[in-house]
Amino acid sequence: MLLKDLLRGSIPDDALERFSGHFDVIGNIAIVSIPRGLEDYKKTIAETILASRKNISTVLNKVHKVSSEARTASYEILIGDTTITRYREFGFQYCFDVTKVFFNVHMAHERMRVTNQVEPGEHVLVPFCGVGPFAIPAAARGAQVVAIEQNPNAYTWLQENIALNHVRKNITTINGNAKDTRLLPDTRFDRIIIPTPYGMDSILDVLAPFTARDGMIHFYTFRARNEITALVEDYAGKGFDLTYQNSCGNVAPGISRWVFDLIKKGLTGYSFLPQCRPKGIMHPSSQQDGSGSRSPRSRTLIRWHPPDGGGPQEIGRDRVLAP
Repeated sequence: MLLKDLLRGSIPDDALERFSGHFDVIGNIAIVSIPRGLEDYKKTIAETILASRKNISTVLNKVHKVSSEARTASYEILIGDTTITRYREFGFQYCFDVTKVFFNVHMAHERMRVTNQVEPGEHVLVPFCGVGPFAIPAAARGAQVVAIEQNPNAYTWLQENIALNHVRKNITTINGNAKDTRLLPDTRFDRIIIPTPYGMDSILDVLAPFTARDGMIHFYTFRARNEITALVEDYAGKGFDLTYQNSCGNVAPGISRWVFDLIKKGLTGYSFLPQCRPKGIMHPSSQQDGSGSRSPRSRTLIRWHPPDGGGPQEIGRDRVLAP
């Protein structure tokens, strides 16, 4: 029975009409968004959710949507005493504090679709990797994965989940900005999985040059449906072959998360200049003993040359700079 049906008789019909009745479950934690005007019924809603699912021990009310560089929302605890959960997805386990990291349970089948394509021995890059739901399955399939995460809380849970899923030997982790290409190892990646945060589409231009020829980029972006045709044409103009596209669900009225599987053929408009990579890159061997410092090595600075003839722009750092 739906939550709204369970609440009928406990909440007046006019108030109940303002409530979607939807809630997410992550492990043993339920997350609901209670609209204004129903504050007096928070306890009733939480207790009804708790009674409807035997595995739930904590109920949270999302009071503010995802924001900030850490990509976290704000919550209040309605029932329970912990916000840490253990979530299982297609044979893998992830522990994390749902109030400190970004995690989308609705992407589970999409993550499986992508990671099932990974072949043993591939070099895979996962920026914005969060607690590891793309990176860990890819490593379990025998790929050598580089996982980048800026949120220190998510990065800490990533380390725990790598150990929990026994894939330490196959993952290099970086706690830093995904747009800082100086952090990347000296390699070209066979596959790049980019679960792009909202408003950061420029990351495709930053990371595309690090894809091996005929390599695959799984790129996620937030768009309205009427923007897709022009977007596909833009990808083709940059030298990508599109093999798959799909909507991964609505995130706002008229806006969906879209995925594009792009094969790199001949990228146009990029040039490379030598740079120096900073110390502190964490590789699998160094992560086991807690060390991780490496000497600076040569790296590349990427410049994008717009097809309209405008001057080149540096895109290999934290922000776009005029030359």
